[in-house]
Amino acid sequence: MARAHWGCCPWLVLLCACAWGHPKPVDLGGQDVRNCSTNPPYLPVTVVNTTMSLTALRQQMQTQNLSAYIIPDTDAHMNEYIGQHDERRAWITGFTGSAGTAVVTMKKAAVWTDSRYWTQAERQMDCNWELHKEVGTTPIVTWLLTEIPAGGRVGFDPFLLSIDTWESYDLALQGSNRQLVSITTNLVDLVWGSERPPVPNQPIYALQEAFTGSTWQEKVSGVRSQMQKHQKAPTAVLLSALEETAWLFNLRASDIPYNPFFYSYTLLTDSSIRLFANKSRFSSETLSYLNSSCTGPMCVQIEDYSQVRDSIQAYALGDVRIWIGTSYTMYGIYEVIPKEKLVTDTYSPVMMTKAVKNSKEQTLLKASHVRDAVAVIRYLVWLEKNVPKGTVDEFLGAELVDKFRGEEQFSSGPSFETISASGLNAALAHYSPTKELNRKLSSDEMYLLDSGGQYWDGTTDITRTVHWGTPSAFQKEAYTRVLIGNIDLSRLIFPAATSGRMVEAFARRALWDAGLNYGHGTGHGIGNFLCVHEWPVGFQSNNIAMAKGMFTSIEPGYYKDGEFGIRLEDVALVVEAKTKYPGSYLTFEVVSFVPYDRNLIDVSLLSPEHVSAPQHCLLPDPGPFLPLLPATTSSVPAPPPGGSALVAPADTHWGIPPQLIRDPRASRTFQSDQPAQPQVVNNWRNLRLGL
Repeated sequence: MARAHWGCCPWLVLLCACAWGHPKPVDLGGQDVRNCSTNPPYLPVTVVNTTMSLTALRQQMQTQNLSAYIIPDTDAHMNEYIGQHDERRAWITGFTGSAGTAVVTMKKAAVWTDSRYWTQAERQMDCNWELHKEVGTTPIVTWLLTEIPAGGRVGFDPFLLSIDTWESYDLALQGSNRQLVSITTNLVDLVWGSERPPVPNQPIYALQEAFTGSTWQEKVSGVRSQMQKHQKAPTAVLLSALEETAWLFNLRASDIPYNPFFYSYTLLTDSSIRLFANKSRFSSETLSYLNSSCTGPMCVQIEDYSQVRDSIQAYALGDVRIWIGTSYTMYGIYEVIPKEKLVTDTYSPVMMTKAVKNSKEQTLLKASHVRDAVAVIRYLVWLEKNVPKGTVDEFLGAELVDKFRGEEQFSSGPSFETISASGLNAALAHYSPTKELNRKLSSDEMYLLDSGGQYWDGTTDITRTVHWGTPSAFQKEAYTRVLIGNIDLSRLIFPAATSGRMVEAFARRALWDAGLNYGHGTGHGIGNFLCVHEWPVGFQSNNIAMAKGMFTSIEPGYYKDGEFGIRLEDVALVVEAKTKYPGSYLTFEVVSFVPYDRNLIDVSLLSPEHVSAPQHCLLPDPGPFLPLLPATTSSVPAPPPGGSALVAPADTHWGIPPQLIRDPRASRTFQSDQPAQPQVVNNWRNLRLGL
């Protein structure tokens, strides 16, 4: 779990303000927040002066005859994380929280955000801005109706509103004598001017075939086959989400923080392929890889990114039908396609196909989790040795686990901002420390680590909660009930095509039995060197049904306001279940290989079924997980029989007797400072539970 944006969908707030046990925000900066009621107002040093930028924006609004202007927190592709040059709301307001909408009128300016960011907003915004402690379009429209006169025009950038968001604003304003106005030139960009960070221009590169499940030609043929079988016979598929184009062509870049994407659109027809991107970023080798010098049905024509709206509008003049996924298509594209020429589904065929991994993609993703476990276990062992010295803080910890991951083969950085939270900070489900604001790790407190890595063969996400001292009875009970929920869901057998929301309660049942709960989702999909929160897989009501080959996280938790937080997250593969009688049933195969903290487990609460782990919890031989390397990568040796070993010391929570996890990188063996006789642990359940 990372932040509140799941599945690369900024419109999905994972932690709902109305959810059970929602933690109250912790003010790490004491009382150092703005006070606009005094004369002069008190403004902390963290505040940004926005007077000049607001004046300039209102001048731009006057040229467009606008009464108000909406500034969302997203980009043109609804990315979970956005690039610096797309941080318009942060620049105009000074508020850098990841969720929130700003609206400016000719006299007032306001921001709407949820409770995670109230203190941060009060520390960063000057008194030009009102803070509204609620979210959604309804409170924004209610405010607009009181602040702008009848006949007023409410402007917005159509590339920053999803179809659903536009419809919600439009519906709420109907009959109010206020008009919603689409303006394709972003007014904040005009004010930002030369200070705006440039668009990324790093090379766009093709993944080596060893790290892809299929060639791009095979993927294109598969999508075209779906077009031909569709009852509405679409002539084209339009891809707007960056992960869709990256997956389709096996291309990657670094335009978006934590995600290996590049700014792009794709228009795939039955006879042509048009990729909208910055052509100067493609090397001659990559252009050759894409067959860009020809014009046939398997030749990728590179067109300028900025021309996508005009090109789609021109294509729509013909006898065509354009298939879109409405969840990721922005209004700026939607509004130029005649409705009778649209073929709409919630998700595009690429998004649906990408959700189910083929056998090679499964092998690749499993391999990345084996190496990722090496880094995380190294970190946990290091913490157990160094936290008692009182020298480790949350920020240092976050940097160190990222460093350990960076030393693993095929590493390409973290997959999201690491959540490194000690004590009461862990009660905030999406807290992340900064260099300036952080807490010391202590043997007397719980510590929660939610982190993940990007690797050429897969994306990882794992959460562990530990305690190095003597936890209270309640802490142990809460932890064990969270663990039981994780096990109960991961070992569940259920009918094929069951929706995740139908089985999600199994992760909560042990907590419910004791009157406990958690206020966030239970799991999300995960990609192959793509999104850490890959839509549309998961356990929410708007996720698609579970199918063999999908990967999802399983991450129950519990949060005690102002005291501690617990979350245990593993990634699991959906596989066929073996049942007594014939039938089509599924279950989960856990692919995360980091043990739980035995110090926090109340074994008396575990049933024999919990102690006796299912077959998918056994430690597999990681040798088959190591991807076949291209011949050019001769510097990376193949693993010896049995692989190399990672050993945890005997006196840690992670091994009694000393535990061993196979490390498929034959280049080295990590071992603790204290020598320990390694032994192979054939039963992975014992390692995971620390029994």
